[in-house]
Amino acid sequence: MSTTVRELQQRAAQAGLSRLETQLLLCALLDKDRSWLIAHDDDALPASIGARFSDWLRQRLDDVPLAYLTGHKEFHGLRLQVSPATLVPRPDTEVLVDWALRWLADCGIDTPRVLDLGTGSGAIALAVKKGHQQACVTATDFSADALDVARANAKDLGLAVRFLHGAWWQPVGEECFDLVLSNPPYIAPEDEHLPALKHEPLSALTAPEAGLADLRQIVGAAPAHLRPGGLLLLEHGYDQEQAVADLLRSAGLAYQGCQRDLGGQPRCSGAMRP
Repeated sequence: MSTTVRELQQRAAQAGLSRLETQLLLCALLDKDRSWLIAHDDDALPASIGARFSDWLRQRLDDVPLAYLTGHKEFHGLRLQVSPATLVPRPDTEVLVDWALRWLADCGIDTPRVLDLGTGSGAIALAVKKGHQQACVTATDFSADALDVARANAKDLGLAVRFLHGAWWQPVGEECFDLVLSNPPYIAPEDEHLPALKHEPLSALTAPEAGLADLRQIVGAAPAHLRPGGLLLLEHGYDQEQAVADLLRSAGLAYQGCQRDLGGQPRCSGAMRP
């Protein structure tokens, strides 16, 4: 039996899904934009579309990220493939990219060497490369599946980034960089918000030691991989600003402050190798 755009929207509303998310699901399902939905809300749709929409609706109500259903996520002006092997890029992480691009624009280095640790979908590395074409960008991840997604994104976007398989610094050996960025796992394993993130890879979300273990590992080895005057930028939890600042200073790095996210929370901290 056929259905209509309006009937599918009514079905989602009755189930408790917001109008915006309903429209986004329908746009992805039908490969149309929101203005089309409004102009064609009485158009008949095949039963197969109705069945698929019902499946997507069920998954979304179970907190499956919208990006996993549609297969894509916008980040810093880039349309990225995502999959359950990667975190869904968050708008707050754009703060990290913006800081990096400001620094690259002012650093005076013709071909700066940039490293993204734990790249996931490649969001940070690709956004930096897009924003500063002269940069020579490397990205690492311990997940081969995540790197497959990142490489596909780089190919789709026509951006040259070197991807290496391995945990944190291990794949780059003794190489040094002008700029290193990372959005590592920083959520404590007992955090009350984790159930809402149950469909995203836990290994990319949580870290022992109150969420600081991976941050500590990255910071500890950073001086050996930063060129003099090189900058390390880290995303972290809203309540970890002081702990991360202490880690950076303890490693002998010159603390450069903390940037706030879109909600006004402390989110990204930086430090330079003297």
